[in-house]
Amino acid sequence: MRRSRVLAGLVAMLLVGSLTACSSGSRQGQDSRAVVVFAAASLKQVFTSIGEQFKSDNPGTTVTFNFAGSSELATQLIQGAAADVFASADTAQMDRVAQAGLLAGAATNFAANTLVIVTAPGNPKNIGSFADLTRPGLSVVVCQRPVPCGSATHRIEDAAGMQLHPVSEEPSVSDALNKVTTGQADAALVYVTDASNAGSKVTTVNFPEAAQAVNVYPIAVLKKSPQAELAGKFQAAVTGPAGREILDRAGFAKP
Repeated sequence: MRRSRVLAGLVAMLLVGSLTACSSGSRQGQDSRAVVVFAAASLKQVFTSIGEQFKSDNPGTTVTFNFAGSSELATQLIQGAAADVFASADTAQMDRVAQAGLLAGAATNFAANTLVIVTAPGNPKNIGSFADLTRPGLSVVVCQRPVPCGSATHRIEDAAGMQLHPVSEEPSVSDALNKVTTGQADAALVYVTDASNAGSKVTTVNFPEAAQAVNVYPIAVLKKSPQAELAGKFQAAVTGPAGREILDRAGFAKP
């Protein structure tokens, strides 16, 4: 009787081990079809669309995005965050990641973006130029300096010989835009693509000085990607004709 119980226990253990192994193998198979993409906040709309197309073209694949300010994403990667692809809103943050030895190969420039001024609908403060943003009593929001949209703002200030006095400096361009759409600020400096995406929630004011600080967007596969081939396919989807069409529709210029 005792021997029978021992044998029954061994059989049960073997069955559990077999089921666990099957489950683990299945889960690993699913994970091998997953791509984690760290991307600049200004890319949220277009990368979401590209991601849907990518999943359609690669059945069984999942794409997980982490959208934030490029400087924040670069810091996360340098500190050990796991990802397969990094897309930055400027070359400076990609350079940081490259210098840390985290890229599998050279980055590819795939888009460009320019700053505009956004105001409440109808432009109630009558803002018509970059110089107007220095008017006393006007609440202006910009991005923090390490963030690409913030770096671009400071380059424009230097080129124009003017200094803004923002009421806040935000960690991403979407946060800066939100300050205007929610009525917390009179104006903000954001990308033309973000202004376009906001639609009737804002009025857009173009200004010539913005041409002094055009941001170029690079994308690269990360060296520690557990599925480099699939990550490379996602990069190709962004830089290829289908990705270019989506970027064009959103207002991104060619690099």
